[in-house]
Amino acid sequence: MHERFSDVWICKDLGRASTRADPAELGRAALAAYLAGRDSRGETFRVDVRTDHGNHIVITADQLTDPGWEADSAVRQALPAYLRNALA
Repeated sequence: MHERFSDVWICKDLGRASTRADPAELGRAALAAYLAGRDSRGETFRVDVRTDHGNHIVITADQLTDPGWEADSAVRQALPAYLRNALA
């Protein structure tokens, strides 16, 4: 999708998950899985998490720099299979 105000192209894919997992962790896991094995130099990716309760969280790739981070199993189960497999 082209965002005319900032003149950038956006990859927009909506997903929905029912889970008790922390929304920020779900966003981090989705972004980490999406970026796994991709050459993303020169591109900026982010995940926009919106809960049914009105919470809004934006996760950017620079928030994934903790080398010890690993997605919780409850978070992984909320992801679609192709993203879950990318984290394996």
